[in-house]
Amino acid sequence: QLQLVESGGGLVQPGESLKLSCVASKFTYDYYDIGWFRKAPEKLREGVAGISTDGRSTSYADFAKGRFTISRDNAKNTVYLQMNSLKPEDTADYYCVALARWNDYGDPLHWGQGTQVTVSS
Repeated sequence: QLQLVESGGGLVQPGESLKLSCVASKFTYDYYDIGWFRKAPEKLREGVAGISTDGRSTSYADFAKGRFTISRDNAKNTVYLQMNSLKPEDTADYYCVALARWNDYGDPLHWGQGTQVTVSS
């Protein structure tokens, strides 16, 4: 069964950091590449980052490169998204997703419930 549960969202000021967590069911974690999407008000959803099942391959959207880092912890069945130097335009609902491939943001196979990130002074 595919299952993803996000946490870690909140309100931060510009320039601050936030770390999102995604706990996956063991089946999801072992067999699926996992990524993060985001959806801001009045904007289209967009892929943020992805990571392969073995953790060796990662991908990032251009806006995330150099600021965000995706990682996974096998002992906890958890995927993280470390977000640094946050900007107001990063404000969105962030979703953990199961991907067909770690660098394919076309159509995620499964979505978590989302966690809200607000960047504002």
